[in-house]
Amino acid sequence: MLRDGQRLVLASSSPRRLDLLRQIGVRPDAVVGAEIDESPQRHETPRQLAVRLALEKACAVAAREPAAYVLAADTVVAVGRRVLPKVEDAAQGRWCLELLSGRAHRVLTAVAVVAPDGRRAERLVESRVSFKRLGPDEVRGYLESGEGRGKAGGYAIQGRAGAFVTFLQGSYSGVVGLPLHETLNLLTGLGYRPQ
Repeated sequence: MLRDGQRLVLASSSPRRLDLLRQIGVRPDAVVGAEIDESPQRHETPRQLAVRLALEKACAVAAREPAAYVLAADTVVAVGRRVLPKVEDAAQGRWCLELLSGRAHRVLTAVAVVAPDGRRAERLVESRVSFKRLGPDEVRGYLESGEGRGKAGGYAIQGRAGAFVTFLQGSYSGVVGLPLHETLNLLTGLGYRPQ
């Protein structure tokens, strides 16, 4: 819905990010997936990767939507400097869950906004999450649910994997995929007025 000529485009095909925005009353006028190469660069830290990908997504879509505010985000799950993949199959999912079992990890979500006048801003939100030690049946059951497929680190905290979490410090919505407080601040700071 246009507000005084303002248009907001979400540069993400993630239904979770769209749902999170709706929770705070922000409804994008369009959703446009950014098709970019998400491979980590050599010597790139998890923090640098998350910020770079969010900015690249926002800029790629802003080039196609120059009259809009463009919002993009990227979530990286890391154990130390090791970036866990967006899980594509059961073998990857098992590897991620076994690595996360009984230990802490970081979830880094970067948000980037490009305004119609070309100004841009970004913010990185880091959260720490600890998992309980997972038994073989828990790992197998989670993999069979299919819930972790396509998710960074192979799990969705807002789903069944929430039962694995023993500690969370930071932004719950950031772990889901979009830190809401920071996102709204970036949008309004660049002049976007939510309805």
